Amino acid sequence: MKFMKLGSKPDSFQNDGDNIRYVATELATDIVISVGNVKFYLHKFPLLSKSTRFQKLVTTTNENSDEVHIHDIPGGPAAFEICVKFCYGMTVTLNAYNVVAARCAAEYLEMYETVEKGNLIYKIEVFLNSSIFKSWKDSIIVLQTTKSLLPWSEELKVVSHGIDSIATKASIDTSKVEWSYTYNRKKLPSENGDEPLFNGVRKPQLVPKDWWVEDLCELQLDLYQRVITTIIAKGSVSGAVIGEALNAYASRRIPGFNKGVIQGGDAAKNRILLETIVRLLPMDTSSVSFSFLVKLLRIAIMLECEELERSELIRRIGMSLEEAKVSDLLIRASVGEAIFDVDIVQRLVEEFVARDQHVQSDSMLEDELQEIRSPSMVSDPSKAKVAKLVDGYLAEIARDPSLPLSKFVDLADLVSSFPRATHDGLYRAIDMYLKDHPGMSKSEKKRICRLMNCRKLSADACMHAVQNERLPMRVVVQVLFFEQLRASSGGNNTPDHPGSIRALLPGGSHGSSRSTTTNTEEEWDAVGTIEDIKALKAELEALKLSGGASGRNNDGGKGHSEKVAASKMKGLMSKKIFSKIWSSKEKSGELSSSDTSESPASTVVEETKSTPSRSRRHSVS
Repeated sequence: MKFMKLGSKPDSFQNDGDNIRYVATELATDIVISVGNVKFYLHKFPLLSKSTRFQKLVTTTNENSDEVHIHDIPGGPAAFEICVKFCYGMTVTLNAYNVVAARCAAEYLEMYETVEKGNLIYKIEVFLNSSIFKSWKDSIIVLQTTKSLLPWSEELKVVSHGIDSIATKASIDTSKVEWSYTYNRKKLPSENGDEPLFNGVRKPQLVPKDWWVEDLCELQLDLYQRVITTIIAKGSVSGAVIGEALNAYASRRIPGFNKGVIQGGDAAKNRILLETIVRLLPMDTSSVSFSFLVKLLRIAIMLECEELERSELIRRIGMSLEEAKVSDLLIRASVGEAIFDVDIVQRLVEEFVARDQHVQSDSMLEDELQEIRSPSMVSDPSKAKVAKLVDGYLAEIARDPSLPLSKFVDLADLVSSFPRATHDGLYRAIDMYLKDHPGMSKSEKKRICRLMNCRKLSADACMHAVQNERLPMRVVVQVLFFEQLRASSGGNNTPDHPGSIRALLPGGSHGSSRSTTTNTEEEWDAVGTIEDIKALKAELEALKLSGGASGRNNDGGKGHSEKVAASKMKGLMSKKIFSKIWSSKEKSGELSSSDTSESPASTVVEETKSTPSRSRRHSVS
């Protein structure tokens, strides 16, 4: 720490109790100055020779009283005593902790150069500019002391000089940093005994780009905001470092921030602090860590911050949603019976979808915008990550008994067009919802099951689905159908089969219950017996074995494969099962002539009859 000594005479100030200070000399004191609750017994001549304010006070003092009252001097009795000692020529030491108070008090007492050359104001200014503001830590200390000396410190430009000094040093090239600083977030290699050697000589330690972050956490919010704003304005510090600085400040100033909770403290102050941090976030959304943004959003919800700040956080998080984990989205609901705040997640996914749509609309603009558009392109892997994220989130919130079906479906619909390797995650979420909401109506089951594409279920998911009594019967049949097609094709994916194979698909050829818009409630709510399911499973296993052998022995053409698949399909789609599905329609009188003519049972027979002729046509062609 820098310091400056003024005067050469010994300090002869003494105390008489707690509230009386006097100069021990042979000369009797001739003036009493009351500063606050402390009385100073002094001599007029030393004071009048250096202070215009003292001259004015003495001339206006009542002749019958030698006491002068000063109640508004900045810095109080301590700063006043420094000025008085300077007037007496006594030794006084100035440092970063008291120099601003002394400067403000000297200004109050008007200790200018016009009164005497080399007066106190001049000497303090020289000390500030030549020593204090050239030191990193002294600049921070000085700036902290200005808080209690407003508005004097502001009017004397001590605050602005301190802010500029700190911002300039924080913006300097790290190779030129030679002063000490605090860096607690991780140990340097030299502190771990791992400092690198080069030809037996220790290499100079590289200064991290965010070396200044910890020290600025000592500043109060208003000063911190001004320093960060000035650093940003200088343009030499990257957005990533600014983001790290804001993260460190929030972690230091908000109790429990790193745990995503509020642990005491003044809620109003914490709210102002968090809103200020959000406003200071760099414009570049990639410069702030995703985990930091999630913490900010959680705390903002708890503190009930303004909608403007919350919307900004939602926008930023939504733009990088592919970086999220399911645990990041499990935000507790602040009101109502719901466990989790699904509306917030809905807005996050909407932001991501809007980003994708915005990029797609931009692709229609002129080619010269290509360089601007490219960094924000939403790739298929990013969409796949978000789809998987939403599936995992839906599986978690499905356990909430108070979760409305509409919120579940609306959230799933947002990513329905996103690529997925499988629909296993979505199936798991749907199954969890069916399990924890046993009172669902027929139409509700139909609505939620339409979200899933049975064609995209893995073998393991199919095995689970065919044994799942919570699923409508039609979904189970579809799962078995596609598992049979997968086995007959000898691959893991279900191919697009023409002709007779497509005609056998229950509810259409797309493999998703979302496409079966004409199905009645009875179709969807039909439930097979355990014996039916076991029979279908047994046929499926037999089909896999026979299909594998057939695949090895027959590498023939398209017609033969189609014939084999159609004949096996006839065995799989047990008449007993389909009679249950369609008989319910017939009994209720809802089956139209077109429905009757296109039932899977009749289609099986028709396709079986027509298979040979198609095979002959294929062989001829």
